[in-house]
Amino acid sequence: MALSISFTDIFTSFIPYLVTVMAWWSFLVLVCVVLVVSQKNHFVFGEPQVPCYFVFGDSLSDVGNNNDLLTTAKSNYAPYGIDYPEGPTGRFGNGRILVDIIAELLGFEKSPPPYAYTRGVDILKGVNYASGGAGILNETGRHMGDEIPMDEQLQNHKKIVTKIVKQFGNDKSLAANYLAKCIYTVTIGSNDYLNNYFLPQFYPTSREYTPDQFATLLFQRYSQQLQQLYDQGARKVGVFGLGLLGCTILVKEWYGIEGDLSCAENVTYAVSLFNERLESLVYNDDLVGAKFTYINFAGIGLTGFSALTGFTVLSTSCCTVRATDGACIPNENPCDNRGDYVFWDAVHTTEAANAIYATRAYSALLPTDAYPYDLQYLATLDSSIESFQDQLKASLSSD
Repeated sequence: MALSISFTDIFTSFIPYLVTVMAWWSFLVLVCVVLVVSQKNHFVFGEPQVPCYFVFGDSLSDVGNNNDLLTTAKSNYAPYGIDYPEGPTGRFGNGRILVDIIAELLGFEKSPPPYAYTRGVDILKGVNYASGGAGILNETGRHMGDEIPMDEQLQNHKKIVTKIVKQFGNDKSLAANYLAKCIYTVTIGSNDYLNNYFLPQFYPTSREYTPDQFATLLFQRYSQQLQQLYDQGARKVGVFGLGLLGCTILVKEWYGIEGDLSCAENVTYAVSLFNERLESLVYNDDLVGAKFTYINFAGIGLTGFSALTGFTVLSTSCCTVRATDGACIPNENPCDNRGDYVFWDAVHTTEAANAIYATRAYSALLPTDAYPYDLQYLATLDSSIESFQDQLKASLSSD
C-alpha cells in the first residue's frame, strides 16, 4: 500500500521556486478566460515563427501514429475527439491536445501530421512521431501491444531528414540551416513509470532497480537519445518534464487513494528523481549551438488547476473509463461540462487543461514554468550550425 501525499505537501516543496505565485494570480485568471474563448475560436494564424515543428513522445503528443498498430493504446474511437473538428483521430483527449495548441501558438494552421500518414512536401513543415504507450526504454508498454518507442521515433526522423535533404537538392548546408531553425518538443518518460516500473506484474524493473537507480537509467538513455536528435539537426528543443503522475486518477485507484488533494507518494517521489536529473540536461555545454529548454510540467500542474482558474472537477474523469487501463469505454457518453474537468480519462487531460499546459509552455506565466526560456523565446533564438554539415552527413550514412 502506497502512502498518500497531499497537494499541500507537494506545493510546500516548491515554495522556494513559487514565491511569485500570488502576484500572478490575477493575470492567470485573465489567461484562462482567453483560453476558454480560444477553445471554440482557436487562434488567429499569422506567419509561422519557425519553418517547421517536429514532435516526439507518447500519448500526450500522439495524433494518430498508433491507429494502425496492434495495441490497446489507441484512441481513434468515440468519445475521443468529441470536440475535435475531425472527430476521433487518435488523439488522447476530447479535443486538441498539447502539441496542437503549441503548433497554433507558433503560427501553424495545422498541427504536424502523424509520421504514419506524412507525404510529400508536408514534411518541410514538420512531422509528429509520438506514439501512445511509448517510452524511453524499448520494452516499456509492450504488454499493451505494439508502439513506437523513442529509439524508433528517432529512426523515423532520420528517414525524414534524408528526404528533407533531397528536397533541398541534396545541399546539406541548406538543409542544416533549415533544420536548425525548427522547433522540436519531446514528451516521453511517463510510460516508463506507469507502464513499466509500477507494473511489477508485467515488468521486473522495480525489483531490479531502486527509484534512484531507475531514474539514473532513464536519464542516461534519454541523454543518448537527445544526443541523436541533436546529431540529426535539432537545435531548438523543448524537453518536457514528467507531470504529477502520482495524482492521476489511474494511479490513485491503484493504491486506493481518495480525495482531490491526495496523491500516491511513492510515484510522486520516483518521478521527481527523474525530473531533477532532466532539469540539468538543458545546461549541457557539450551540445554546441543547441538551445535546449526544460518545461516544468509538474510545476504548471501544481499551480494551474483550481476553481479560480475554472476547474471544479479535479479527480474524476469526464468519460467513463475501463478499469484495466483507464481509457474511455467506446461510445459511452462523456460529461457535458468538459471545461470544468481536468481529466478527460483516467490519465489524459481535457482540452481545457491542455490549453493551460501549452500556453504556459509557450509563454511562461511563472519563472518556474520553463527555463532557461519558454518556447516563444526559443523560437526567436539563432542556433549555431557550425560543423553541422559533417554531423548530418555522418548521421545519415550510419545505420
